Amino acid sequence: MYFLNLVTLARLERNPTVKHEIREKGFGHSIPAGFMAYPVSQAADITAFRAKYVPCGDDQLPMLEQTRELVSVFNRIYGGNVLVEPKEILPKRSACFRLIGTDGSGKMSKSLGNCIYIKDDEKTLKEKIMSMFTDPTHINVSDPGHTENNPVFIYLEAFSSDAHFAEYLPEYHNLSEMKEHYQKGGLGDMKCKKFLFNVLNETLLPLRKRREWYERDKAELLNILKKGTEKAVEVTERTLTEVREAIGINYFNTNL
Repeated sequence: MYFLNLVTLARLERNPTVKHEIREKGFGHSIPAGFMAYPVSQAADITAFRAKYVPCGDDQLPMLEQTRELVSVFNRIYGGNVLVEPKEILPKRSACFRLIGTDGSGKMSKSLGNCIYIKDDEKTLKEKIMSMFTDPTHINVSDPGHTENNPVFIYLEAFSSDAHFAEYLPEYHNLSEMKEHYQKGGLGDMKCKKFLFNVLNETLLPLRKRREWYERDKAELLNILKKGTEKAVEVTERTLTEVREAIGINYFNTNL
């Protein structure tokens, strides 16, 4: 609520991520107020914990910029350095900046049903990978193929390593050799997908097992969430107290 008084509607409308989502969801002029204010809500979540760094994809960079602007305006108006301007932490591999959906359109999105989840079992994972969009011009194995904007190769760029090739596809030393073969022709999509399945299954297996371990003890899981929530409330209340003091509306502070 405090942040909403420090930003204009015109500024929120200029947010590239918000503009893209508005087009994708087909809101037209019927944009929910809560949706338009979502970047402000994110900024509140980040600054309430005084986060110095935020891991994100490149589609969230405008959100981080919005947060820094709000922090800067707040600190300038109310004095001091009550809030922290966060910096982004991007993945080391550029392919992970914004993973494309399995259908080749946009990014992974729950609403579009084009996601791979940590909870997906081996069978589900294989089905999703085998039905992935590839290069529509690569009809026959002998046809030259395109690796750009090809989800299979984007995922391999994000997750595969030379060790994976040595284990599952030793005829290639690395992804560059595999790409070169695909681009020349002679490498089928099914072979690429089978390799990707092996890579992702190995990557997700320990995460899947860990998730299943927590699922077996719902009481302990809820206890962990409860403790985390209590800690979160403690930290954010402290920040909110300082924010209200800076604004001059902390009427119930017994020290005043």
